[in-house]
Amino acid sequence: ELILMTASVANMALMGGNVDFISSGPSVVGAIARGAPLKFVFLCSSRPMHWLYAKPEIKTLKEIKGKKIGVSSVGSAAHFLVQEILRRHGMDPARDVTILGVGTTANRYAALQSGTIEATNLTPPFNFKAQESGLRELVAYVKEEYLVEPGGAIVVRDQLFQSDPLLMQKVIRGTLKGLLHINQNRASTVPILARLMKIQENLAARVYDLVLPGLTANGTISSEMQKKVLEFVLKVQGTKEPVAVEKVYDFTPVRKIRADLEAKKWQPAP
Repeated sequence: ELILMTASVANMALMGGNVDFISSGPSVVGAIARGAPLKFVFLCSSRPMHWLYAKPEIKTLKEIKGKKIGVSSVGSAAHFLVQEILRRHGMDPARDVTILGVGTTANRYAALQSGTIEATNLTPPFNFKAQESGLRELVAYVKEEYLVEPGGAIVVRDQLFQSDPLLMQKVIRGTLKGLLHINQNRASTVPILARLMKIQENLAARVYDLVLPGLTANGTISSEMQKKVLEFVLKVQGTKEPVAVEKVYDFTPVRKIRADLEAKKWQPAP
């Protein structure tokens, strides 16, 4: 059962045992740094799949000063990323702009069009819609080397490793097979993407080509990238206490599953 939640609610739901898995990103890192017994066991990407769009009269990022920026929720991954972008361009996120929690991408897109906010981060296909409607792209997050983010994650409570390892393995195995299929089969993935996103296949093909370079090959990231993501997230969240990568990530299950699939010569169907 898939339940739509904001990142903060999802974190609490997982820690409280109301759900078994969540797909939150950077906000989980902060929770782990504060002692939450959670682990990342799978990652679809390590780059943020967001694009910052603004009203057409805002031609550069500098011109966003004094304006209202919408994010999904205050404290979310999108909030942290916007703050880092602003700092990189010499602005103080707390004083130079107003950051508002607006909700889903659809809500943010509508708020941007109506003028309730002057800029927001958008994900596919809303970035394409924004482009077609004359809104201006200011930042393509996926192209910015300094922006990293654990995306498409599977996060579990530590106790699940002992209480129900079979359940965890099944979820990881299914997700890994899906990721391998996406990486290797454009032709059959695009129609599925179009159906799930309720968009035309030609637009789904554009979404696929845009996000494919940011996907992981097998649900894991290297130890170097683990450190980079962790350091970045802790920095933008203002967490000063060091956190060991072993407290955040455990890719042992997905590596074993991948080895098992390779031993069985499993390949995604075309």
